[in-house]
Amino acid sequence: MEQKQFKAESKRLLDMMIHSIYTHKEIFLRELISNASDAIDKLYFKSLTDDSVGMSKSDFKIRIHIDKDARTLTISDNGIGMTKEELENNLGIIANSGSLKFKSENNLTEDSQIIGQFGVGFYSAFMVAGKVTVKSRAFGADTAYVWESEGTDGYTIDTCDKETVGTEITLEILPDAKDEAGNEESYEDYLNQYKIQSLVKRYSDYIRFPIVMDMTKSRRKADAAEDDHSSAAYEDYTEDVTLNSMIPIWRKNKSELSDKDYNNFYKNKFNDYSEPIAHAHVHNEGTPMYDALLYIPSRAPFDFYSKEYKKGLQLYANGVLIMDCCEELLPDYFCFVKGLVDSEDVSLNISREMLQHDAQLRSIAKSIERTVKNELTRMMKNDRTKYEEFYKAFGLQLKYGVYSDYGMHKDVLQDLLMFTSSNEGNPLVSLAEYVDRMPEGQEYIYYAAGETLARAEALPQTEAVKAKGYEVLYFTDNVDEFAIRMLMQYKDKKFKSVADSDLSLESDDEKKNLEEKAENSKDMLESMKKALEGKVTNVKLSGRLGSHPVCLSSEGEITMEMAKTLNAMPGADQKIQAQIVLEVNPEHEIYGKLMALAGQDEDKLAKYAQLLHYQAMLTQGMPIEDPAEFAGLICGLM
Repeated sequence: MEQKQFKAESKRLLDMMIHSIYTHKEIFLRELISNASDAIDKLYFKSLTDDSVGMSKSDFKIRIHIDKDARTLTISDNGIGMTKEELENNLGIIANSGSLKFKSENNLTEDSQIIGQFGVGFYSAFMVAGKVTVKSRAFGADTAYVWESEGTDGYTIDTCDKETVGTEITLEILPDAKDEAGNEESYEDYLNQYKIQSLVKRYSDYIRFPIVMDMTKSRRKADAAEDDHSSAAYEDYTEDVTLNSMIPIWRKNKSELSDKDYNNFYKNKFNDYSEPIAHAHVHNEGTPMYDALLYIPSRAPFDFYSKEYKKGLQLYANGVLIMDCCEELLPDYFCFVKGLVDSEDVSLNISREMLQHDAQLRSIAKSIERTVKNELTRMMKNDRTKYEEFYKAFGLQLKYGVYSDYGMHKDVLQDLLMFTSSNEGNPLVSLAEYVDRMPEGQEYIYYAAGETLARAEALPQTEAVKAKGYEVLYFTDNVDEFAIRMLMQYKDKKFKSVADSDLSLESDDEKKNLEEKAENSKDMLESMKKALEGKVTNVKLSGRLGSHPVCLSSEGEITMEMAKTLNAMPGADQKIQAQIVLEVNPEHEIYGKLMALAGQDEDKLAKYAQLLHYQAMLTQGMPIEDPAEFAGLICGLM
């Protein structure tokens, strides 16, 4: 037996790997299975040109065996095996990858299923094992060798008995213990057949060779009485069970798959009892090369708008799960998308747990963004009912996407937006549909903002815009006006709130008549403005109120609804004020009363001004700060 020591730098790297590089100890199984798959791939590649291999693809398999009494977990394969020199180079020198060398020597690129790159995955075994034993017999060799190590102290290499070609790795699982933080480390789990089964399903389900485990099961004894349901009526037996699916659905031809296949995969993979609204199956042969399955759920998860929600797609490399939620693959505004990406072209770091942020990753993300947008656009055009179902679940996220990052993404999202309309039945309409049916001479896209549809419809100004024959969009989400301010305009048409102080709906004759009345009412309006000092910035006459006596409008960039939203946010200590204007209807009988009081009873005029201001606030859906004062005004004037 030959005792050898790791080199000093290898010792440091091994110690760092055991304690630092890998986030989750359970991925050791993924790494060892991936190495076994690589070994089989090498021999399978050789069998394509060498008849002496004497094996077909169906003969290859990876086997897992648990021995609870000995506390060992064994992973074996019938792949190409390793010579003594290869054991020395691949296992004695950390970060020397035999797989990477094999790929290089054989010019294997896109079509190769070889997974290993760094030569470090094997050492993840020491996170759960006190001792690792590797027996290997190389293809074409008469002698087998055994490599043993207990970690950083070094390793031994010796000859051993092994009849078949391939590699067998036995891990002596550590006893349960507490980590440095005092938390219980349950290594016993890695001797549980159902735990191992779940780890294979999670990380290695799509390894293309069978992963077989001899599982202990229970069955009823043949001679057991029918009414005997005791444990004595059952016996244990062992059965080989294939743990992995092998062929991922996303690598199958679309013609082989039905909607039911796609939907069942989604429900099982992403734990959703509802079928998705839509899916997209992508096979990109460009640069980078990747396969993807993308799903749009039919409903938002309960935590979708909370900090706990995790966005991202599952990331696979050659069918091996690398990350459960790769956030970089999805923009925030499409964070509702579920699915996965499988690519050989992404650059992984040494632990294969995290991604290096490189051009390939950004290119895949950009391609996925286009795919999602195209799918949503197609749905809006060809299946409106489905799109409206989607929009009710996730439209708010699209609006946040328009508003975020200072409107950087508005060109991507603006054609996907929809708003409730004043048309009969209050349908959802897109901005394109609104603009396409604007009557000749209409300059603006008009909208009314309110906490509810009923409140937005009830605004006096809404009535005036609709009376002109113009359609009104109803904004009932807090983010709506903020998003629209980022858009600024759509197809050269600017947005205009019906609560804007300057709607310019009057004809030239109406404007002239209004100006004359405003001049005659100058003293009355000034008295009302003085009575409402601190509450409004101006009081003026309006020709757009129809049957309503007064309304509130705003000037400047901040509307009343925007101010209400901003002031309701946590930490909003300093109140934001919109520049509010009280508009008075000169065609309403209340106008005559106000004019009669001007210069005659200024005190009563001030009370009327305050009462009308309160009335306008209620109509606008704004909270009254002093209900007692409001009640007192009503009683006093009565």
